[in-house]
Amino acid sequence: MTVRATFSEHDSEPVRGLPALLPQGERVLWQGAPDWRSLALHAYRLRELSVYFVLIVAARAAYLLASGATPEAAIRGCLGPVVFSLISLGLLAAVAIFAARSTVYTITTRRVVVRQGIALASSVNLPFATIESADLRLHADGTGDLALQMNRNERISYLWLWPHVRPWRLTFPQPSLRSLPDAERAAEILRTAFLATLSRPDVAPRITAVAIGASA
Repeated sequence: MTVRATFSEHDSEPVRGLPALLPQGERVLWQGAPDWRSLALHAYRLRELSVYFVLIVAARAAYLLASGATPEAAIRGCLGPVVFSLISLGLLAAVAIFAARSTVYTITTRRVVVRQGIALASSVNLPFATIESADLRLHADGTGDLALQMNRNERISYLWLWPHVRPWRLTFPQPSLRSLPDAERAAEILRTAFLATLSRPDVAPRITAVAIGASA
């Protein structure tokens, strides 16, 4: 029997975070969600965008002063860009909040499920048989990302998964559990469940142990 990663859209959940009831014998081991602050910083790049807006406002002020404007006039001339910048950053932070609240990551005894979608819920079902390894990246704020290396024959859309995907891995996207407050615990639970499936005859032998370690 061929086991593949699957995607589905749904408007109801018989179990929180899952589009359908689990098969008999399978159970939920862990559920979690991104920390919105960490998601805003690391996925939506709020810090980098803030620096960009600061540079834009500074360049505007320098231009006005070089053109002979008084400091007061320069400040007034920067009010528009400042307001635009604050509104943009606020909207981006709001998107990060809604994205975090609408996301549920689930690890069962057989699979990883990513439920996402602000307007319409969709789920990405990743059986252990489609995963080769996992990589844990810890951030300075204490959160972490758990990226899943899929089998090369799995075709997963980077845009469909974003932001729940490892950045810049476009050719072979890696689904990721982003900005987890308890990333190390989730990684250990996944590792234990992952290794437990290796003794089961219905799991492909090409699965390897989860690699838990910091990476770029």
